[in-house]
Amino acid sequence: MTSPLESLLATLDLTDTGARTSEDIFTGTSEWTPGGRVFGGQVLAQSVVSAARTVAEDRFIHSMHGYFLRPGDVAKPITFSVDRIHDGRSFSTRRTQAYQDGLPILSMIASFQDEDPGLEHQERMPEGIPDPETLPCAADILAGVKHPVAEQWATGRAFDIRHVPGPIYLSVPEGPSARQAVWMRVNGAFPDSDLLHRAALAYASDYTLLEPILRAHGVPWVTPGLKIASLDHAMWWHRRVRVDEWLLYVQESPTARGGRGLSTGKIFNRAGDLVASVAQEGMVRVPDADA
Repeated sequence: MTSPLESLLATLDLTDTGARTSEDIFTGTSEWTPGGRVFGGQVLAQSVVSAARTVAEDRFIHSMHGYFLRPGDVAKPITFSVDRIHDGRSFSTRRTQAYQDGLPILSMIASFQDEDPGLEHQERMPEGIPDPETLPCAADILAGVKHPVAEQWATGRAFDIRHVPGPIYLSVPEGPSARQAVWMRVNGAFPDSDLLHRAALAYASDYTLLEPILRAHGVPWVTPGLKIASLDHAMWWHRRVRVDEWLLYVQESPTARGGRGLSTGKIFNRAGDLVASVAQEGMVRVPDADA
């Protein structure tokens, strides 16, 4: 048995299956999930790694935009096709398509940059957020809940996730609000690789980002008939980051309509540096919801 963190690192260790005339090909495996569907954050992180494999080592990913096209099957390998769109003086652009059974499950475009000097400012980290050490983890909250998804969230994730206010796994006790914050950190030591830390941050950024949509309407995860899925994902890395240190993920949902909801997030390290920004639209269908 491998730990969740070891499983995550294994999925990011892609196999280079050789370059074709116009594209580079990599393959990867998937983590187990209770429903058998590939976790969206996993295929995002793998797409980041595959694109980075085709870029000079002194260039780092600073942005990506991806669309989830089909659900993936954890029992099947994923093929990643990378198109080297452009290499300029300071920036490189790559398109990655993730395939299973010859059909795309994710399409992503990403940009990489040299380390350049320039103007600098950032939004300040919110004040008054409780320290992560004072908050319960998912294993504490979901202990004793006998359901495959609850057990996976409690002990099967590579990241320790701690909500502010409390999580909406079973109820929304604090009342409706379109905002929340989440402390997160990998459960264990992580390799000293800037690429892997950035890829793992992309992975974790998909865990909870749609929750403010549910929280805004007082809808917990256990709502019968709830259907939720990521549609697209955009991310910008502003500064170097370490996922083995606590990160504060501040999230809000500005709007929801037509079975879709939008959420945005800002990720700060504990020193208050804004390390990344994220946006995602998701399908959210709640039985008997008002039209």
